[in-house]
Amino acid sequence: MHKINKRTWAWIVAGLAAAGALAWAFAPRPVEVEVAVVKQGRFEQTIEEDGRTRLKERYTVSTPVAARLARITLREGDCVAAGDTVATLTPVMSSMVDDRSAREAAARWKAATAGVERAAARVERAKISLEEAALEQQRAQQLAADGFIAPSRLDATRLASAGARRELEMAGAERQVAEHEQAQAAAMLQPAGAGGRNVRPFAVRSPVSGVVLRVVQPSEATLPAGAALLDVGDPARMEVVSELLTADAVQAQPGRRVVIERWGGPPVEGRVRRVEPGAFTKVSALGIEEQRVNVLIDITSPPQAWRAMGDGFRVGVRVVTASVAQAVLVPVGALFPHQQGMAVYKLDGRRVRLQPVEVAARNGAEAWIRTPLAPGETVVVYPPATLADGARVRVRAP
Repeated sequence: MHKINKRTWAWIVAGLAAAGALAWAFAPRPVEVEVAVVKQGRFEQTIEEDGRTRLKERYTVSTPVAARLARITLREGDCVAAGDTVATLTPVMSSMVDDRSAREAAARWKAATAGVERAAARVERAKISLEEAALEQQRAQQLAADGFIAPSRLDATRLASAGARRELEMAGAERQVAEHEQAQAAAMLQPAGAGGRNVRPFAVRSPVSGVVLRVVQPSEATLPAGAALLDVGDPARMEVVSELLTADAVQAQPGRRVVIERWGGPPVEGRVRRVEPGAFTKVSALGIEEQRVNVLIDITSPPQAWRAMGDGFRVGVRVVTASVAQAVLVPVGALFPHQQGMAVYKLDGRRVRLQPVEVAARNGAEAWIRTPLAPGETVVVYPPATLADGARVRVRAP
């Protein structure tokens, strides 16, 4: 037999090492995967949409008449009680008068003064006529008593006396009209702002207790009747308005439980109060026309839980349409299509096994599995395309 020397043994060992290195280099590596544990708990199927908060009753305080507004000292967030003064109004200053208008007003005043004098002269003439008629009636009564005139003559004097009395009353009324016209003409001659110091201000009061939501006109100004001054409301009477697709709104019937979240604080509970009967068209961010309807939601959690929530806040709403107390739950990311249904990869030691499952329902985060998974088992989340049944895996560190 030939004896193998040391050099030959060295070459053999080197060859075996190279073969082992090549085998190790080309051997399939374990696939890194992310896993999750199957659990048992409450499953809720929801409709998720954005919404906004608003006060149930919002009051706009406005000016009842055209007036001068004093500067409003209230600011947004200030508390007011029902009946508190929120603004002070004073009558507007009369308009400035030019030379031509001043001359016209002076002429009107002179004409009105002449009218008063004329009316006074008529009154005096009517008094004289009444005295004359009274004397004539007195003489006729004496002659009628002696039988010198007929009774019809006495009746005529009586009627003449009554007519003279009416003429005096009419002349007095005409004098009053002339005096009022004179006073009106004199007011036109009054300079702008005259007598303003004696004008009493008018207080505008809050109709309800609450907080100031918006001050429309904080500065002093002259405003017409009906101009808005500020908005007042009670922040404890809050609701949420969400625009749902009409297909989803059919399931969001009054009484459905709602979770209100993503408003900057912890989630709060709510309940659907009303689904408005009329829908409207809204164009989405992708340019698609959608039919939506307003759903009104009452906040049922105590006010202390959402005290920081204000009017017009953007919130997220989850309308719960189905709820199961003890359901087997897996993340939605663990499911993938398989044949005519869905399947998951179940972790079996260092390998994965393909497991078809029956999905009862799912929401945005979890799926309710009827069979055959059990709580406590581990499934692969977001399985890569290279993963296959029986493949070796390595759990990725969180």
